[in-house]
Amino acid sequence: MTAPLDIEGPAAPPRSNGELVFAEPWESRAFGMAVTLYDAGAFTWPEFQAALIARIAAWEASAERDEPYNYYGLWLNALEDVLTGLCAVSTDEVITRAQSLAQRLPGHDHRDHTGHHDHPH
Repeated sequence: MTAPLDIEGPAAPPRSNGELVFAEPWESRAFGMAVTLYDAGAFTWPEFQAALIARIAAWEASAERDEPYNYYGLWLNALEDVLTGLCAVSTDEVITRAQSLAQRLPGHDHRDHTGHHDHPH
């Protein structure tokens, strides 16, 4: 099973030459989490689409747009909405975990290597 992504419309993810575009690694992880949870049957795609469209509409209707449009930020908010709506996770759990992750230092998950690796430091 794979998520039936919108090609166009308000819920369509950013693309370049038909390929999905992610500006930051967290964006692809947020995307992957939603698709994986959908594939596992945690929610239906229309449930997620409705939550995403609602988040986008709320951002568009906001009189004061303090933050620039960030599709995957809204995507992640929509995923949180769906999961809290299903009682799969509480709002407090989402907030606590997000704060914990935000406080981690850069490179927290990347320890020094003693052997060969295929990426620069």
